[in-house]
Amino acid sequence: MTTTNAATSLATENREGQPALDYDAIVIGAGFAGLALIHYLREAGISVRVFDRASDIGGTWTWNRYPGAATDSESYYYCLTFSPELLQEWSWSKRYPGREETQAYMRFVADKCDMWPHIQFNTEIVAAEYLESRGCWQVTTGEGDVYTCKYFISGMGMISEPMIPNIPGMDRFQGPIFHSLRWPHEGLDYAGKKVGIIGAGATTVQMLPVVAETAGSVTVFQRTPNYVLPAMQKDMTPEWEKEIKDNYPAIVAKCRNHVFGMAFDSPVGRNVMDTPPEERQRIFEENWTGSFRWVFETFDDLLASPEANRMAGDFIAAKMRERINDPALADLLTPSFDDYPLFAKRPPLDHGYFEAFNRDNVHLVDIKKHEPLVEITETGVRTTRNDYEFDIIVLATGFKAYTGALEAFPIRGEGGQTLREKWQAQSSSIMGVCVAGFPNMFVVTGPQAPFANLPTSIEQNAIWISRCVTKMEREGFDIFEPREEAEREWTAATANIHGQTLMAEGDKVNSWMMGANRDDKGARVLIYFGGANVYYDALDQSAAEGFPELEFKKLP
Repeated sequence: MTTTNAATSLATENREGQPALDYDAIVIGAGFAGLALIHYLREAGISVRVFDRASDIGGTWTWNRYPGAATDSESYYYCLTFSPELLQEWSWSKRYPGREETQAYMRFVADKCDMWPHIQFNTEIVAAEYLESRGCWQVTTGEGDVYTCKYFISGMGMISEPMIPNIPGMDRFQGPIFHSLRWPHEGLDYAGKKVGIIGAGATTVQMLPVVAETAGSVTVFQRTPNYVLPAMQKDMTPEWEKEIKDNYPAIVAKCRNHVFGMAFDSPVGRNVMDTPPEERQRIFEENWTGSFRWVFETFDDLLASPEANRMAGDFIAAKMRERINDPALADLLTPSFDDYPLFAKRPPLDHGYFEAFNRDNVHLVDIKKHEPLVEITETGVRTTRNDYEFDIIVLATGFKAYTGALEAFPIRGEGGQTLREKWQAQSSSIMGVCVAGFPNMFVVTGPQAPFANLPTSIEQNAIWISRCVTKMEREGFDIFEPREEAEREWTAATANIHGQTLMAEGDKVNSWMMGANRDDKGARVLIYFGGANVYYDALDQSAAEGFPELEFKKLP
C-alpha cells in the first residue's frame, strides 16, 4: 500500500484489528467540485485527498482547450461563494471569461485557501471498489498504487467523458484527428490548413469564429441546427464591478433560489399567452441584451407552454437569420419548433458564429437531410455526394453526459456490481448524489440532478455531502447505505416531472441531455426538471430531517 503524506492526511483510525485508512475522503476531479469539497470537508474536520489525471487544476477547463472556449454563464456568478472575502478580492475581466481566466480564478481559490496540499495531479484512478468487510473504499491508480478511504466521492463532472462517434475509417485519416475535449495540450497549428469539424453544438459555436480567422478553410458537418442566443460579450468596468461586489449577498441568494441556479430576476409575473402581440414583441426586443437571461426575464411560460415556446423560438430564429447573408444557408442553420422545442437542446451563446459563415473560407454540410456522412478516408471525409479533403479533423461530437465518467472505469459497489451495469437500463439515483447499492459513495451533479449553473449546483451538493459526513462522524456511524425505496421514489418523481415538460416531445427531442446521442444505451431521463431551486430545497430538507434517504450503520 502506498504510504501517505502526514502533512496532507490525518489517516482515519479504524476499528481494532484493521489497518488505518489512508484518507477519510478521496475525491476524483480537481475542478469546481474538488475545490468545493476540499473546503466543506475540511470544515467537517476530515482528511481529504483529490486525485486528477490532469497536470493542473480546472476540471473541464483543463481539458477543453479548443480555441474560443469560454463560459456560457456570466463570470460573476460562475464561481464558488463560500468565502465573501474571495468574492471581493477576485476581479473578472469580462462578462464571459475564457478558459484561461476561469482556470486562473480556480488557482486563485486554491492559493488563498491553501488547497494545493490536498490535490495530487497526473494520477488517473482506474478502479474503485467497496470493501464490504471493512465498510470502506479502495481505489487504484494507473500506476498501481492503492489507497483506502471511508468516503469515495466523484467530482468528475457531468460532461467530462467524450462521445467518440462510430464513423468508419477514423483510423485511416493521415492527419491529426481528435475530440474537441482532447485538443492537443502542446497546441495545434491550423493556420492556412483545411479543417473539418464534425458536430455543430456549443463547442463548434465557440470554436468556429476563432479557427476561421486563420485557417485556410473550415467545413462544419452539421446534423441538427441550434437555437443560438446572443452572448454580447463585454468588458468588466469598474462601475459594473462595484455594483456586483456591493450586492454579492443578493446575487448569491438569487442563484440559490433560481430555477436554473442563475442570478436572474425571474419569475417576472407575466406570460406570453396573456400579452398582446405588440407588447410581446417590445418585451422580446428590449430584453435582447445577451445571455440566457432572455429566456427567463421576458416571460414565465416560454418553457412550459408549447405555443409560447414556438413564439420565442420564432423570434430567436428571425434574429439568427438577420446575421446570415445567404438565405439558403440560413435555412440550414435555423431550427424551428417543428424540429424541436426551444431549450429541449441546450442553446449555445454566440460570439460571432453566424458571421463566420459569411466568410468565403467557411462552409456548411448538412449531414442529416442532404449529405449523410459515409466514412473518413485517408485524406478527409466522404459523404453520399462529395469527398472533402482536410489537414485536420476535429470531432466536436459531445459527451456521454452525466454518467459517462462514472462508467469509464469500474466502480464496484455491493456484490461487485459496477455503476455501468446498474445503469444499463436506467440511470437512477437519489437526488443525483447517492446511488443504492453503493454505500459511503457520493456523486456531485450525477444523473437526475438539475441542469443548471454548475458552480451553484456543485456547491449545494458539497454542502449536503459535508452535512451528511458531519452527522456520520458526530454520531459514530461507519456506513451509510442509500435506500432503494428512496431511489425509486426520486427516479419516479424525476420521470413524472420530465413527462410534463416539452422535453417529452417524443422523437422530436433527440438530445444529449437524455443520453440520446449514445449508441450503447437507450435514451433515459437524466435531468431533474423540477427547478434547481426546488432541488436545493429538497437537499436542505433532507439534511434537516437527518437524511431519511440513507440508512446509517455501525460496524460490529
